[in-house]
Amino acid sequence: MPKGYIIGHITVRDPEAYKEYVTRDTPILQALGGSFIVRGGQAQVMEGEVHQRHVVIEFPSYEAALAAYNDPEYQEVAEIRKRTADSVILVVEGA
Repeated sequence: MPKGYIIGHITVRDPEAYKEYVTRDTPILQALGGSFIVRGGQAQVMEGEVHQRHVVIEFPSYEAALAAYNDPEYQEVAEIRKRTADSVILVVEGA
């Protein structure tokens, strides 16, 4: 069964307030089976325009990734991200 991924491209507008999102989302997504593969770190845009920060969270399946994103507890915390950053979030099935 292919794995699933939540991929986020994020530009933080309020770094101090965004810290609460990072602190609270991590245990929720890990409890739902997620493993952070990429979280921030160096990135270089090779083509096109993107956000400043990139996150890849691996899940056992596409369905598990969808369920984690739609989890009510995660969605409550996601409101912090929506207030403090601009983002594009995708749920993707792996190869």
